[in-house]
Amino acid sequence: MDEWFGKMGLSCISMALSDFYSFDGSNYNTRLVLHARDSKRDVVGAAAAALDLLKNVEVEAIIGPFSSMQADFIINLGQKSQVPIISFSATSPSISSARNQYFVRTTHNDSSQVKPISSIIQSFGWRQIVPIYIENQFGEGIISFLADALEEINTRIPYRSVISEFATSDLIRSELLKLMSMQTRVFIVHMPISLGSKLFAMAKEIGMMSEGFVWIVTDAMANQLNSMNVSVIESMEGVIGVKPYAPKSKKVEDFTQRWKMKFRKENPTIVDVELDIYGLWAYDSATALAMAVEKSRINGAFFRKPNVSGNATDLEAFGVSRDGPKLLKAILNTTFKGLSGDFQLVDGQLQSPPYQIINVIGNGAKEIGFWTREHGIVRKLNSRRGYSVSKDNFRSIIWPGDTTSVPKGWVIPTNGKKLKIGVPVKDGFTEFVKVTRDVTTNTTIVTGYCIDVFDAVMEALPYYVPYEYVPFAAPNGKSAGDYNELVYQVFLGNFDVVVGDTTIVSNRSQFVDFTLPYTESGVTMMVPIKDDDRDNTWVFLKPLTWELWLTSFCSFVFIGFVIWLLEHRVNEDFRGPFWHQVGMIFWFSFSTMVFAQKERIVSNLARFVLIIWFLVVLILTSSYTASLTSMLTVEKLQPTVKDVKELLNSKDYVGYQPGSFVVGLLRKMNFDEDRLKAYNTPEECVELLAKGSSNGGIAAVFDEIPYVKLFLANYCLKFTTIGPTYKTDGFGFAFPIGSPLVPDVSRAVLNVTEGEKMVQIERAWFGESTCSDLSSSLSSNSLGLDSFWGLFVVAVIAAVLALVIFLTKFLHEHWHIIRRSDLSLRERSRILASKFDTKDYSCHTFKKSELRDVLADSTHDLDCSRSPQGNLSSLPSPRTTGPPSPSNSSHTEQMIHFPGEEGASPSRGENETINGQVEMV
Repeated sequence: MDEWFGKMGLSCISMALSDFYSFDGSNYNTRLVLHARDSKRDVVGAAAAALDLLKNVEVEAIIGPFSSMQADFIINLGQKSQVPIISFSATSPSISSARNQYFVRTTHNDSSQVKPISSIIQSFGWRQIVPIYIENQFGEGIISFLADALEEINTRIPYRSVISEFATSDLIRSELLKLMSMQTRVFIVHMPISLGSKLFAMAKEIGMMSEGFVWIVTDAMANQLNSMNVSVIESMEGVIGVKPYAPKSKKVEDFTQRWKMKFRKENPTIVDVELDIYGLWAYDSATALAMAVEKSRINGAFFRKPNVSGNATDLEAFGVSRDGPKLLKAILNTTFKGLSGDFQLVDGQLQSPPYQIINVIGNGAKEIGFWTREHGIVRKLNSRRGYSVSKDNFRSIIWPGDTTSVPKGWVIPTNGKKLKIGVPVKDGFTEFVKVTRDVTTNTTIVTGYCIDVFDAVMEALPYYVPYEYVPFAAPNGKSAGDYNELVYQVFLGNFDVVVGDTTIVSNRSQFVDFTLPYTESGVTMMVPIKDDDRDNTWVFLKPLTWELWLTSFCSFVFIGFVIWLLEHRVNEDFRGPFWHQVGMIFWFSFSTMVFAQKERIVSNLARFVLIIWFLVVLILTSSYTASLTSMLTVEKLQPTVKDVKELLNSKDYVGYQPGSFVVGLLRKMNFDEDRLKAYNTPEECVELLAKGSSNGGIAAVFDEIPYVKLFLANYCLKFTTIGPTYKTDGFGFAFPIGSPLVPDVSRAVLNVTEGEKMVQIERAWFGESTCSDLSSSLSSNSLGLDSFWGLFVVAVIAAVLALVIFLTKFLHEHWHIIRRSDLSLRERSRILASKFDTKDYSCHTFKKSELRDVLADSTHDLDCSRSPQGNLSSLPSPRTTGPPSPSNSSHTEQMIHFPGEEGASPSRGENETINGQVEMV
């Protein structure tokens, strides 16, 4: 009762009862009477006071075990006497109504604030935190819940700082200096203000409240900042805190003013008093108890006395409340709108409201956001957005050191040790990693492509990280194990990092965290190549696939046929005997391939088709020529092995690098163990490939792409890659699981690999290869139909369109024949075919020679018939219909020959002799 907290709580309880009964108090049948006792600041004093109240006063309820340690013992007394124990400040999760039904917590469980704290940590991406808590039941109760919440966001607790409640300044200083030597800079403080004030004053003194540090306090301190000394608050500049949110209202403001006046009157020596949420909970607790007593209508019956002997102890002598169970039920069912918000008990404790997130600035605190179960971190409570923990949802924050820059959350301390970088020791492919021993200076020198990349990455970090290379070697200087064993050393703690040609694979990631890869990924097969001395007699057929050859042939024939149809009636070059016309179709179409056609084209439709076709032919022949030229000029090199299946079937030997994960990949591909041969250097690999599998060598090599590229840079004329690339993630740097370095190093890897620095490193170690990519030349150069089908479609559409126009016009001109019902379908078809085979004299190509042809043919016919007449009395026009002239009427039959029909007999329907007359249809 001589502390600020006790005085505030007791005054709020007293005012709550006074307010409750002064508001229409005449309607209440009961009254609560306070019996105040002093806990003497410890568990024993609190237990003695509770025992006195239960045995001598026989109280119906007890309010106010201040600490969780006091409440833990007193609730056992309440359970034995069936008296409800109500606490508005015992927040430890280790005590609960589930374990003792007569314990009622009218405050929040400490476990409810771990989610807001973990959300803050998740917002800023901190991967490690150190909790600092008091060594008692109150401090330890929250830690298991905090560890679980941090594990969900992949944040580790590398160390737990436990400080005794009786710790001296020297002990606190020693613990803080220990924390300062570690790399983690995010601390969560969970302790009462009495110990927390000492902690932050000492942290300020030794420089741990400077830039780069992060301090988060739980509601144990955040709720009582107003009661702390101003100098202590100023030492907490930049601290982040969480506390339950109490909604502001006119009722709260009025009560606060009345409470200040009453408190100052009762405690004139205490100045600058401020009411905190514990006072509001105390007020609501007393109000709830008064409402429950009135609701349950208990009459304050005497306790049932136990049957004990005369020498029984005080713990055995007190009785059992007759009204306790009834009162407890009424308390648990009481709900109302209190000063702290909605008062509703669930499972014997108050439901947690939204949490307010504050930032200590100057001698006070500023609100920077809220946390709610539905929306996560928000700036305003009335937000309707989805769940989010983005740091953008915070208002501006001042961090320790009076900076607005978000701390990284960790550093490499200046007094810390250097990182031990493990590197592999190998005999071959030393361009990647090479370990040499300087005998004169007795030092180890590590060089190579991987080493230069790691050095460049560490230089790209925004801070300095000291490190040293340590070879993974046995006492004799040879390798101490394979790459899996090297990576496992990080898990064992023998190395802090592994740098080298270490591939990222799944089984290794179970023990370490890899950075992003810095090399090309994948495993491929490399085989020797040989000259292709096979017969090239039919090489001219290779530029095109058989589908394209067949399509081209059909297209030539089709276009030739279309041109013949369009030109037959109007062009002398496309007329004649049957086989002559068939030959013309093939001759004309294939002569367009070299543009050697001599026949002139008179039809506009045919010209339209040929324009499109010439474009197709030009593109096709040009592509053929280019492909054939490439095949005849490029050296013919073929791999000795075509694919992996051929290796498996032939049981040939294959090679791999010892210590690599590739040997496991080969086993999965069903290669026999006795068919695998290891090589250590590129020279040894060349020798084995040159011998071949049948002569004690190997037929192929399986290795990672970086090694293969380095190998082919020197031997590209003898070897090539074949087959698919088996996916891996490339080379990466291995760190301990959860290392905060991994994200920063991965970002630095991206900066290096995307810049000019990576090109310079590759050029320095691998040089510039003058060999072209032979794998492309080994693939097929044949042109397929998929490259030209669009051209053929265009040509066919043009030809079909011309045919449709021609047939439409032809049928329209001879529609009177189609409509003749006196002729059968067969006869009409025969007449139309005959008409198609007849010259179209309306065409301009026949008009000039028409008269000359008729005269010549008529003279010829008269000579052959030996007529006494020297000439015809009249010359009928070729289109004349009706009887001949009278001078020819004596002849029984007169043959009229049209130009172009020499030797042809007239047929019915075309030129028919009926009763000595010539009918022209």
